Amino acid sequence: MRVRWIIGMMSLAALVGAAPKVKINPNAIRVLIVTGNDYPGHKWRETAPAVRAGLEAAGDEFLVRVSEDPEIMATNLAARYDVVVLHYMNWETSSPSRAALEGLADFVRGGKGLVALHFACGAFEDWPEYVNLIGRVWDRSKTHDPFGTFRVQVIKKDHPITRDLDDFDIEDELYFCLKGEPKIEVLMTARSKKTGQDEPMAFVLPYGKGRVFQTVLGHDLRAMNNPAMIKMIQNACRWAAGR
Repeated sequence: MRVRWIIGMMSLAALVGAAPKVKINPNAIRVLIVTGNDYPGHKWRETAPAVRAGLEAAGDEFLVRVSEDPEIMATNLAARYDVVVLHYMNWETSSPSRAALEGLADFVRGGKGLVALHFACGAFEDWPEYVNLIGRVWDRSKTHDPFGTFRVQVIKKDHPITRDLDDFDIEDELYFCLKGEPKIEVLMTARSKKTGQDEPMAFVLPYGKGRVFQTVLGHDLRAMNNPAMIKMIQNACRWAAGR
């Protein structure tokens, strides 16, 4: 019996030793997705993995990590990541520590990238600097069109994020609930049935030496899996990383 056990362990060791090593692209864009909390109607446990899968569908171009603890932003992000994807909204919970919030701002201000998705516009309401960081934040006095299908128009076709994107249909929430004064460059709009106006769906702005992209699209798994949405997030991470 002992001989058989030894032979079995030797065979297992041989199999482990023979396992192919995973090659990591040394030039990969290092992305951290911060999630773990949201409005109950936003199923982040479904959509966060979809965001990761959408990036990893680009092959080895992105090296993606997901954290469900926003306090990771209090650590030295710049040494490990090129882009933070913020897929987070602290609904009815307190904001992360001041060190975490300032860590995110320092990360972008120092030359890194930020991509904010959907209801991230409503996060950190007690942090005045947040509107300067992401350009527009949630206005509680306003809301969105009823969930349904609408047309997203690419109005800035020469931007690196939209260069290979055409107008597209998406089943989602059409937000018209943004407020803020920072100067933004609107890339995409959609016509609201409630306001009758073209509302910004995606835009960019600088923050210090860094680059910020925000889209209010991405309510659920179907929206996140829209091919145009996947391409947009991939391009946004490339652009935010300075690639």
